[in-house]
Amino acid sequence: MQTRHNKTDVILIGGGIMSATLGTLLQKLAPEKEIRIYERLSKVAEESSNAWNNAGTGHSALCELNYTKEQSDGSIDITKAVKINEQFQVSKQFWNYLVKRGEIEAPENFIRPVPHMSFVHGVKNVQFLKKRVEALRNNILFQNMELTDDKAQFEKWAPLMIEGRRESNIPMALSYDQTGTDVNFSALTQKLFSNLTEKPNVYPKFNHEVQDLTQQSDGSWDVKVKDLTTGDVDTINSEFVFIGAGGASLPLLQKTGIEASKHIGGFSVSGLFLNCTNEDIVKQHWGKVYGKASVGAPPMSVPHLDTRYIDGKRILLFGPFAGFSPKFLKTGSNLDLIRSVKPNNLVTMLSAGIKEMNLTKYLISQLMLSHEQRIESLREFMPTAKADDWEVVVAGQRVQVIKDTDDSRGTLQFGTEVITSEDGSLSALLGASPGASTAVDIMLDLLQRCFKDEFPRWEAQVKEMIPSFGQKLSDNEALYQKVNEEIKQNLKLN
Repeated sequence: MQTRHNKTDVILIGGGIMSATLGTLLQKLAPEKEIRIYERLSKVAEESSNAWNNAGTGHSALCELNYTKEQSDGSIDITKAVKINEQFQVSKQFWNYLVKRGEIEAPENFIRPVPHMSFVHGVKNVQFLKKRVEALRNNILFQNMELTDDKAQFEKWAPLMIEGRRESNIPMALSYDQTGTDVNFSALTQKLFSNLTEKPNVYPKFNHEVQDLTQQSDGSWDVKVKDLTTGDVDTINSEFVFIGAGGASLPLLQKTGIEASKHIGGFSVSGLFLNCTNEDIVKQHWGKVYGKASVGAPPMSVPHLDTRYIDGKRILLFGPFAGFSPKFLKTGSNLDLIRSVKPNNLVTMLSAGIKEMNLTKYLISQLMLSHEQRIESLREFMPTAKADDWEVVVAGQRVQVIKDTDDSRGTLQFGTEVITSEDGSLSALLGASPGASTAVDIMLDLLQRCFKDEFPRWEAQVKEMIPSFGQKLSDNEALYQKVNEEIKQNLKLN
């Protein structure tokens, strides 16, 4: 084993959509910077960004009910829904820019138009959905949303879901937005990395595992990297480091010792989906239909019946069903959770365990489900579902962030968290949904935080790539219409 030292400008850890997005942005804004990318597996997009390991939903709050909370006075707060939709609009603008420049061909290989729907039943839930649609439709981003409680219309939008319900007197409703999308983040990641590999000053390394990070007196970082093929260990010094390694981000962040890495922990939730094996059934459903989460269930476990496109094939998935694993990655170690417990986050972790008893009960109940019981859950959406037409597929691991907040210790966070050192020399991305869908917006925010002196020089080029940068499309209808028409044409979303 030999140890070598050398120097670079930027190190990106992880071969997923986040590193691919940040690397692409940096290469365009500062092509003079040398970028090294380290991935412990043999190719990109094999963990969180793999098409089988996530829902593939272009998260834009068109169907996700948990993004619109009902207030105590009965009103609907759409703030989070608008924010997430705005973030996805930023991603689409950047992808549109790459397609226009010929850097992405055949966009249908990674994004397709698939209607987004929300399904509820019961008097209170129907009332909630009607209020939700009414509140959202006042915003230009949600102007295409429709709603029905008519069974004839139900049959046009979701024929598999009306079978067995035609004679039912239980109130039900369905919202429908034709502007929804299915996104194959695996295919997109592969294309972005392929482009990066062809650029000067960009060096992706596979089968390379980052083992340690140490900050030097000048603010730079020594990053210890092991070549898993040869056993060689290099120490590379870099001015900036991004940790985008999915579930492995938390352990790597803890190794940095930065103040923001303390009093923070993680809880891993695994997922399973039911995959329909009957192609005649697959052809009868076209849409992503989201319902309401069970009591005590994490937001990432909101049930949904999804049309997906993976490897060019149309499939139908239902889930997810949650489980527990101490691994932080599908390819991780059973010791990941134990190793993540440190003296500085022990109280944080214990506090979360005490507070999240409903989540614990929920996970236990999910672990005990039989195949027939999972099919019973599917029948809430598709009453005529038959067990023989569905098989279980294992989805990815999602490490939910646990941290102390101003209000209490050990609070479980279900969104995406960006942790940045005080000097901006290191940043890490933790958490889960809506992560990948909002990657471009997240990375632009990171660039502004970590490259404060350089970003003002880049801003004009950023606006060329993202016409809405610095403003909200929901506040500028003319710009939204112009941008949206171009996106529909270039990304083939008509």
